[in-house]
Amino acid sequence: MNNLFPFLAIDKIALHLGPLAIHWYAIFIVTGAAIAVWLACKEAPRRQITSDDVIDFVLFAFPIGIVGARAYYVIFEWSYYSQHPEQIIAMWDGGGAIYGSLIAGAIVLFIFCYYRMINPLDLLDITIPGVFLAQALGRWGNFVNQEAYGKVVSNLNGLPLFIRNQMFIDGHYRMPTFLFESIGTLTGFLLVILLRHRLKGLKRGDIFSFYLVWYGLVRFTVEGMRTDSLMLGPVRVSQWLSVLLVIVGGALFIQRRLKKQENIN
Repeated sequence: MNNLFPFLAIDKIALHLGPLAIHWYAIFIVTGAAIAVWLACKEAPRRQITSDDVIDFVLFAFPIGIVGARAYYVIFEWSYYSQHPEQIIAMWDGGGAIYGSLIAGAIVLFIFCYYRMINPLDLLDITIPGVFLAQALGRWGNFVNQEAYGKVVSNLNGLPLFIRNQMFIDGHYRMPTFLFESIGTLTGFLLVILLRHRLKGLKRGDIFSFYLVWYGLVRFTVEGMRTDSLMLGPVRVSQWLSVLLVIVGGALFIQRRLKKQENIN
């Protein structure tokens, strides 16, 4: 790894437990997931959902979401992985796509809610704050792995040294797009936490709608700055999906009002 300050470089491996190497990426992902579960369990009783329902859902959705994130990435980078099949499972070295995780998680959610007789929008609304926060933390795993970065810049003055140091990649400073997305999702988390019990007239599904629109806008903006985007021909896949999220989120918000759904607060 090229770096101006090799003695300050952040190792991808946080610690060794005997033969087992614990990667920073995994620590950020697991920490985010644990906080997300705790937040959802705290909010669940307001929607007549038990903490057991939340935990059972996560036990199904978390591992499948990780597989989905990796599968999505591998599919769009198949030209590489078809030649290096042994690398397909090496997610600890980086290479996951949040949209793959969201798609896989959504499939699990609808199946789970069907069998538990839970309104999917209620479960989505209580999990969204944790999803925001988990995404904000997860981007720091990308930071350690030196991925999800932007174009070459002359310097990163004004940022902490450890960020500047880690963003010196292949002989150049890179725009820290991971940081922009982390700040964007953290802002979404704070808005939901601060306002969801204070805003009058909220309806079932509104928090989920907000997530789709907010994250869609954040991701569309950040993706346009990246140089390692997954592409489908000349098109950035994530930007098209971001547009779809914004459209679906806006449509859901309008639809809940046209149906005159009962307020939840």
